[in-house]
Amino acid sequence: MINGGRKNVLGVLVDVIDYEGVVEHVARAVRERQSLSISALAVHGIMTGVLDKEHKHRLNSLSLVVPDGQPVRWALNLLYKSRLKQRCYGPDLTLHLCKWAAKEHVPVFFYGATSKTLYGIRTELASKFPELEIAGMEPSKFRRLTQKEKTELAERIRKSGAGMAFIGLGCPRQEVFLYEFKDLLLMPILAVGAAFSFIACEVAQAPGWIQNIGMEWFFRLCAEPGRLWRRYVILNPIYVVLLTLQALRLYSFDATGVPPRSELRYG
Repeated sequence: MINGGRKNVLGVLVDVIDYEGVVEHVARAVRERQSLSISALAVHGIMTGVLDKEHKHRLNSLSLVVPDGQPVRWALNLLYKSRLKQRCYGPDLTLHLCKWAAKEHVPVFFYGATSKTLYGIRTELASKFPELEIAGMEPSKFRRLTQKEKTELAERIRKSGAGMAFIGLGCPRQEVFLYEFKDLLLMPILAVGAAFSFIACEVAQAPGWIQNIGMEWFFRLCAEPGRLWRRYVILNPIYVVLLTLQALRLYSFDATGVPPRSELRYG
């Protein structure tokens, strides 16, 4: 198990951790009924913190930020000689935790995406982990929640009997959700983004060899160019330039953000 602490990547604090380490954190939080907020971040997620100081504060206030993308893992290895051999890929992390939850009889909750996607997740997980108990599922409202809706949603998740909740709202909305709900839910809550669509078999995953060489972004860009071109064509080069500056110690990135002035309540 690897758990090497938090490291500054362009001002965003990313944990040097592997799947086993995350499962251990989750298991402890479930046993002790403690809040635990975890986000799996790729380059796009890191850049949301770089470009927005309020969001940097949110990210750096989470319990764990794990390296979802290969370029984020490479950054940890380049800057800090972390020797991480694999990333904590959101879809695989979700499956690792569902396997653990099935074995330990910990009910899980899914919030986000559409009813169709949630049905696909239920079907696939029932096939992979027959003993997994799904305490509840709710689709996204695809808008901001009112304060009353936020309070009621937190209450429904608590009363469902779930021991942990997976959140799939897309970046950065899901990280906002974690930040605003983490003190309302005494359980692990995990932002896993595209894991919902991948597990439901709605979106094709890149072949393993493409993932391993860090070109999954290109595979996804080719599949959804209209939706993703800004994310990858603009943000990826900026990430490389800024990371080079940090590696060469030509620029120091402050991890201090600015507390948000108001809630966004994405749902």
